[in-house]
Amino acid sequence: MKQLLLCALLGLLLLIPSVFTVVGAVVAWLLAKPVVVAFVVGALARPHLPKVRRWAP
Repeated sequence: MKQLLLCALLGLLLLIPSVFTVVGAVVAWLLAKPVVVAFVVGALARPHLPKVRRWAP
């Protein structure tokens, strides 16, 4: 399913070159925002972090 969606997106980008420019501009705009980048990195890393347990005195 992922490959089908990726191929459809690639086909659309090749069919309409202006869409590629718009997608590139949106990606560049999102990467320029540090909060968005930090949120995405945190969301991707969250499942791989160890669980924090309560500290018992």
